[in-house]
Amino acid sequence: MHAVRLHAFGPADHLVLDEVEDPLPGPGQVRVAVRAAGVHLLDTALREGLQGPAPALPDLPTVPGREVAGVVDALGEGTPERWLGRRVVAHLGFAPGGYAELAVTGHARLHEIPANLDFAQAVAMIGTGRTAMGIVQFADLGPGSVAVVPAAAGGIGTLLVQYAANAGATVVGLAGGPEKTALVAANGADLAVDYTDPRWPAKVRAHLGGERATVVFDGVGGDVAREAVALLGPGGVHLVFGWSGQGLHDGAPYLVDGVSRQVLGPVMREKAGGADPVRTLELRALAEAAAGRLVPAVRRFPLAEAAAAHRALENRGTTGKVVLEP
Repeated sequence: MHAVRLHAFGPADHLVLDEVEDPLPGPGQVRVAVRAAGVHLLDTALREGLQGPAPALPDLPTVPGREVAGVVDALGEGTPERWLGRRVVAHLGFAPGGYAELAVTGHARLHEIPANLDFAQAVAMIGTGRTAMGIVQFADLGPGSVAVVPAAAGGIGTLLVQYAANAGATVVGLAGGPEKTALVAANGADLAVDYTDPRWPAKVRAHLGGERATVVFDGVGGDVAREAVALLGPGGVHLVFGWSGQGLHDGAPYLVDGVSRQVLGPVMREKAGGADPVRTLELRALAEAAAGRLVPAVRRFPLAEAAAAHRALENRGTTGKVVLEP
């Protein structure tokens, strides 16, 4: 099979398409003929050999990627026969192997893809979608709410805009440039503002006409977060789930005592509850997409262009979820 491998930590050009042996599923596993593989900002940090909030660095050479969708084409010992031939999506956890034509994972990680979703959309919901579902647990959204979404044209931001709009909130989406702000407006934001314009906070205040924000969904940090938090009214909350605007490894996100709450990782899982809280969030995300309430945005690249996908993601040259297609 073909797979994108990283032989040495460094820039995106270190990702190369190699011919490697087909993987075989072990006991309780399936092999998936991959039709779409998710690309995450965390993948770029691991590629560079940076750790910070990332999991342990992989042994090299490695096949990056932790989110796949495709068709089950082989079963390991003890795996239920019903999975053979099914359209499935799975998050591989911290095990790499997604940027490939074939990937292996445990059958307990699988979800059957709803009929109205394609493979790339399913990949978007299994990772980005589950994170969005984890974030909105902490927001009391409804009529009278005012939600500010920095990076509103990104994978998570797109879903947060849609979710808040569906809940009846007034939604202010921030994005960089006219093309992205047009997408944010099309996703249901009441106001889409270009955050590269230094006057953007004044434009938001004028639009709100004296209303104050009740929640800021912040995966950006830095100056944009600082200005967004200043829009909050009494009792407002700043939900922090990343700090891409500062770089994943360039210090802590922008936080304000009494206003900011970090909701990554264990906090999301604790809130979701249940025997398997991660799977609970995955099921919620897929159900929202299956019902048509959330429509993930996807930017597709051929598998062989994984390096270009990484560069585009790092340079903020993408909208929605970045996906590789073999």
